Formats: sequence, C-alpha cells, structure tokens
Amino acid sequence: MRKIILIDDEPLARMVVLEYLQSFPQLQVVQECNDGFEGVKAIQQHQPDLVFLDIQMPKINGFEMLELLEQPPAVIFATAYDEYAIKAFEAHAIDYLLKPFSKERFEKAINKWLEQQSNVAAANNTQNLLEAVSQNPVQNNRIVVKNGNKIKIIPVNEVLYLEAADDYVKVHTADGYFLKSKTMAHFENVLDTAVFCRCHRSYLVNTQYITRIEPYEKDGHLAILKNGAKVAVSRGGYGKLREVLGL
Repeated sequence: MRKIILIDDEPLARMVVLEYLQSFPQLQVVQECNDGFEGVKAIQQHQPDLVFLDIQMPKINGFEMLELLEQPPAVIFATAYDEYAIKAFEAHAIDYLLKPFSKERFEKAINKWLEQQSNVAAANNTQNLLEAVSQNPVQNNRIVVKNGNKIKIIPVNEVLYLEAADDYVKVHTADGYFLKSKTMAHFENVLDTAVFCRCHRSYLVNTQYITRIEPYEKDGHLAILKNGAKVAVSRGGYGKLREVLGL
C-alpha cells in the first residue's frame, strides 16, 4: 500500500481527488491538509510516497512549503497557476493537473508516477523544480523558514544580511537569525542586486541597512548596520558595495 497526502485549501478539490483515487485501491490517503503548515507536519509524520499539492494557498504557498522539507517527496501538482510555473512543471514535475481536470487526465498522471523506476528520481525532480521556480520574481519577496516547530515568514525587506553556514544560510533579521536550507549562490541569483550585495564570500548584505563602512585589518572593511551589526567586507566586495551604493 502506497501512502498519499492531499494538500489543498479547497475541500471540493480534495473531494474530487479522493473520488478519482477510488480507481487505485493500492493507494491510501493517510491525511488531508488545508494549508502548507498542516502539510509540512503531515509529510514529516507519514513520509508519504506521493503528495497532491495545490500551489495557491493561504499562509504559505506550495513551493514555500516544499522548501521547508529536508527531503521533498514526489509531487503531483493540482492547481490553476501562471504560465511561468507551468513551464517549470513541464521540465521537472512528475506531472501537473490544471483545474478543473478530468478523471482520464488524473489517471494518466497517476499511471505516469506508478511507472517511474524510483521515487528518488521523483524527489530529485521536485528539488529541480523548486530551483527553477525560485527564479520567478514573485517567489522572491519573502523567505519562509522553520523556527523549531513553527514556521516564520520573513519579508525580504526585513532581512539585514545573509551569512553562509555550512549547508545552510543564516537569515539575519532584527529578531535574530534563522536557518534556511539554501546556498549563498542561490540568494545571490534571486535577490534584487540593486539592494543586496555580495560583499564577502560569506556575506550578502542589505545595503538599505548600512549606516557606514569602516576600514578593518589589512585590505578589508566592515559594514556597520543600523542595528549595530558588523558585516565583513572583502577587498573585492568593497568595490561591489561602492558601486551598489553609488559611492
């Protein structure tokens, strides 16, 4: 028996999937979720083989929910979403169902998943999809992180600076820092370069919070932020920072 989780804020949409799944007795729905917060907990608890996931949901969207998981599961998206995401689905998702979808189209998606050689490959597709979708500016106006058992939504304009931390990035805010399972290169690629500057190998700073830049040691500098935080600036980063600040 393979385990399925449904994550959609529309009860009617979940009912349709449940009805169509009756043709697949080897699949068992272990939980239905109304939003991404519930979805994260359910996936961690049940470790499902497949998730049916809507994208446009309250609180956090489907992509943000998947980013919070250490190992995202295989996903079939059931959604009405924009053209940009559809292109990403075509390249990386197991399948996607544009609402409203027929039973025939649903069964085609299920059979495609069942025929796949490995759920590992499906999960890798999910990771690749997240990277592709992250290039969409709509996805980059906030950062969603886990804080213990809680989920925190950080507007990008509240980020003071980002700091490399092994396989994670520390997202520093006025409330402290939060870990995000991404790379510095990822944030450098997706954040607004007119605001965020890679001032050091280990730091990406929000220039809107810089109050002054001071010399430090041999060829380095320190960016002093409004809250008193000090961010290292390398020799190469100093040039980038001057350019962004128009100095």
